[in-house]
Amino acid sequence: MSSFYSKTNLPSNEDIQNTFKDFKDNQIISCIVYFEKRKRSRCHIYSYPYQLKHYDNITNNFRDGLFKYVCEVSLYDEHPFEHEFFLRVTQSFPLLETLTVINEQRQNNKRFRKSENENEDLLIVKYLHLIQLNLREAHKDYHEQFLFDTKTCVPNDVHIRMNYRLAKK
Repeated sequence: MSSFYSKTNLPSNEDIQNTFKDFKDNQIISCIVYFEKRKRSRCHIYSYPYQLKHYDNITNNFRDGLFKYVCEVSLYDEHPFEHEFFLRVTQSFPLLETLTVINEQRQNNKRFRKSENENEDLLIVKYLHLIQLNLREAHKDYHEQFLFDTKTCVPNDVHIRMNYRLAKK
């Protein structure tokens, strides 16, 4: 479930948890994100284990977990997605078939491709079941990451949508 609120009318995670205190068997997860540029907020609320087949508008402050039923994911943020974030996504969504990336921000660490711990190399991000990748609203850095980066592994038969003008540059 997702809802938009203005920043002044935004509930706290504690408020949200208290709303669902009578739910017995399910853990309620909530995540609130404020988008400065749009002056909007998004609140994700769901019960865990999550049993839907899609999860929309995941941001950088996505709360990890295992989402074994989800096969379609969309990512959106005003801050860049870095390599470690994509690794978390593939670990949390092992059956991911469709991925949409909506992010116009340039990646900060793309040139370095080193872990935050400078002594260790990055792990390879593997999309084992991916069949559709939508990069139409993504910065060119994400095109490069999915198509040319040696630290990202995408199957050969993936249907890719992207902005031709960006890909041509």
